Amino acid sequence: MAASKMRRGLVGRVAGWAGVGVLLLTGVIVAQGWRAFGTAARGERLARMQKSLQWQGDAFENPQPLVNDGWLMLKGLFDASPAVSPTSPVSVAKVDLTLFETPAATGLRVTWLGHSTTLVEIDGQRVLTDPIWSERASPIAWAGPKRWYPPPIALKDLPPIDVVIISHDHYDHLDYGTMVAMKDMNVAFVVPLGVGAHLEYWGVPAAKITELDWWESTKVRDLEITATPSRHASGRVLFDMNAKLWAGYALVGAKHRVYYSGDTGLFPAMKEIGSRLGPFDLTMIEVGQYHRAWPDWHIGPEQAVEAHQWTHGKVFLPVHWGLFTLAYHGWTEPIERVLAAATVGHATVFSPQPGQSVEPEVALPTERWWPQVPWETAQQHPIVSGHVR
Repeated sequence: MAASKMRRGLVGRVAGWAGVGVLLLTGVIVAQGWRAFGTAARGERLARMQKSLQWQGDAFENPQPLVNDGWLMLKGLFDASPAVSPTSPVSVAKVDLTLFETPAATGLRVTWLGHSTTLVEIDGQRVLTDPIWSERASPIAWAGPKRWYPPPIALKDLPPIDVVIISHDHYDHLDYGTMVAMKDMNVAFVVPLGVGAHLEYWGVPAAKITELDWWESTKVRDLEITATPSRHASGRVLFDMNAKLWAGYALVGAKHRVYYSGDTGLFPAMKEIGSRLGPFDLTMIEVGQYHRAWPDWHIGPEQAVEAHQWTHGKVFLPVHWGLFTLAYHGWTEPIERVLAAATVGHATVFSPQPGQSVEPEVALPTERWWPQVPWETAQQHPIVSGHVR
């Protein structure tokens, strides 16, 4: 009996200390990440959000639901690819900064900087998409997904940027450190409804911020920017799920059109995007961080090729891969599967090295800069968004 009481007492003390440890760790995370968490929309900003057709009750909603399979998500932890992250340095292009001193001969040039960060030069304007220069996609500096290589261009070495576009407020797309570093630059910020609250909280002047609902447009000099629907979600803490809108973008210049999907599952309105705002000289559609447990959140490689065709794209640059481990698949699997699907679908795809600048209307890079590592095919691991057909 005495031994039993001692064991129960020991278990109780261990559980108590574990609870204290969890509380302390939570406190540290909250304290260190407080500013990066952002803030809620209030006042006139919130009132405008509530008038959106996408606002339902007390949050934004997709026309098509997002469905998760909890069991498959858990099972995926134990079935993860042995190659989810690179085991050797990733091949990164050496950036020639003098290149940006001369406008693209064709009027359209794109530099992929990894994940969803691109520098798009379109008809004399420079657009930066979802810039992340921090070491981790996280509110804290010592935990969270860590980038596989440094930014190919230092933030201070960027050529003058006209506009930054943000697709949504997840940490791998809206980076606190980068926004703070850019807040005093002579640059405009175009974001979905509500996201401006974060930027203002971090010190970005309100006059530099334009918030758009789906299908709304703004002009930055001669470039028209339209927020397009996407099928995803938002949130930076547990209690702000879908409190801000998410979007893709159409960039329409004097001669060229570019579509950036943001994060998205496949959805029927992609056809409308193509008919209303296309055809696009370049599409930049997410292809990575998918799993069959969450097929409505991330489109997957094969459906990305389909989306490229639905939006009437001429040339396709796959994004949202090649920088962070955010899913269970092999790190090169997204591009391998995109290329396989493009062959069947007769789509023109190019995948430059991180840091490589390409004019899509000139010769496209064809070299495989990534290694051969194990990956699953579409037949082995299909990604099929629901409520589409």
